Amino acid sequence: MDSLESLLKEHPFFAGFAAEHAQLVAGCARNRRFEAGQYLFRAGESADEFFLIRHGRIALEVSAPGRAPMIFTTLGVGEIVGASWLIPPYRWMFDARALELTRVLGIDAACLRGKCEADHHLGYEMMKRFLPVFVKRLHDTQLQILDVYGKR
Repeated sequence: MDSLESLLKEHPFFAGFAAEHAQLVAGCARNRRFEAGQYLFRAGESADEFFLIRHGRIALEVSAPGRAPMIFTTLGVGEIVGASWLIPPYRWMFDARALELTRVLGIDAACLRGKCEADHHLGYEMMKRFLPVFVKRLHDTQLQILDVYGKR
């Protein structure tokens, strides 16, 4: 069986990551499995973990009272789910739901925040990797809004 550290290093999000940093992050990791339709997290809940997708697909959704959830992006193998763990008050801003059997590495947020605080080089590397994720999700949401509300 592959070690958590080797699984972490194989994930595209951590490509080129320093070995000592991979070891630190792996100390916060665990294997997780979600069945089709199961939520990884819901908007408003504590953002205490983020996920590296190893197998399967996950829908990111926004909900409004009286309306069906709207999927604004779908993520698959090699992508990450969740960045709200980085920014206080550490609450999810949307829902994440498995569309099929999905296997992920879950990274404990409090554990990793503590390690980033203790090792600012690790913290900087994590921020450099997460900033593009924030930008992509914002862009995906913008395109979805234009698609839904841009038609007159």
